[in-house]
Amino acid sequence: MAKKTSDALAGVRSALKAWTTPLLPDDYTGLLNPLWSTRELRGQIRSVTRHGNDTISLDVTPGWGVPVDFKPGQFIGIGVQVAGRYIWRSYSLTNVAGKGETFSVTVKAHQGGKLSEHLVETAQPGLNIRLAQPAGDFYLPEPLPEKLLFLAAGTGITPIVSMLRTLGETSPGHDAVLIYSARTRDDALFLEELEQIPGLSLHLQLTSEAGRVTPADIENIVPDFAERAAFACGPAEMLSALEQWWEGGVDKHYALRTERFTLDRTSDAVGGEITYGSRGSVVADGATTILEAAESIDIQLPYGCRMGICHTCVRQISDGNAHNLHTGEVHEAGSRIRTCVCVAHGDLTLDV
Repeated sequence: MAKKTSDALAGVRSALKAWTTPLLPDDYTGLLNPLWSTRELRGQIRSVTRHGNDTISLDVTPGWGVPVDFKPGQFIGIGVQVAGRYIWRSYSLTNVAGKGETFSVTVKAHQGGKLSEHLVETAQPGLNIRLAQPAGDFYLPEPLPEKLLFLAAGTGITPIVSMLRTLGETSPGHDAVLIYSARTRDDALFLEELEQIPGLSLHLQLTSEAGRVTPADIENIVPDFAERAAFACGPAEMLSALEQWWEGGVDKHYALRTERFTLDRTSDAVGGEITYGSRGSVVADGATTILEAAESIDIQLPYGCRMGICHTCVRQISDGNAHNLHTGEVHEAGSRIRTCVCVAHGDLTLDV
């Protein structure tokens, strides 16, 4: 199907090329089909499922040229026009990897989250969106470890459910344990499906009743945890505690893999005046990223994941220092930095 669409688009563009001056063939193929473009990756929301807790699930049909292959656990960038400009965020893919040509994501509205609130309130089938190709290094390895352990809290279940759905399709009965924390049972996403996955041992912890899962809880629930390949996704505080625990104590057979949705903005960075070449400057504190500071004065820099993973936002420092909130590194003049996770550490000039 994708090959036929590609051939059809190529034929249409070839026919249009002779008479589309001064407009580009893309301008006309976009009128024929909004998913046909060679200038950006596009998609269209095919269906919307509203879960009733400020959370929705979207099925997205990718347009021409969008890679449909991804690894279970990866994310995709979604751009939606809000008030005349495109707002981009990255969302974990939740569908089975390598099956079908549709992307599925689940979005929870977060207070102050421009795109998440907009999508939860207004998303409808037929909405045309922009896409960034699947990316991320949080995914199931090949070959699969014999035993798996998944640790999730809240919407941290979204990349993990893709892993589990894929396991259910490709390796049913695989030895896997999921410890999933949610405030109430109604807040637990995909619960009925998770309870039916062959081979999965599910422990649901309702934090409103039993509190947060601790490392001691994990050791009691999964006595052979040290023999399992572990994957964790959830709030930054939870992941930091898990990483500290995993690195200490008894020897583990595997490293703990984690996925963060938000930045930990605690650092020693002092902030400063950020100058974006000849485009302008702004004073920012040590918790405001260089990307966010640019957006505050309407300077649009490229970005993708906004979590320091996809490299779309990389720019070079001309003068000054920047602090990386992910790694704690201080980058000097001449360094290429990820503007979505770096903050000013004193006055800073960026080559844009």
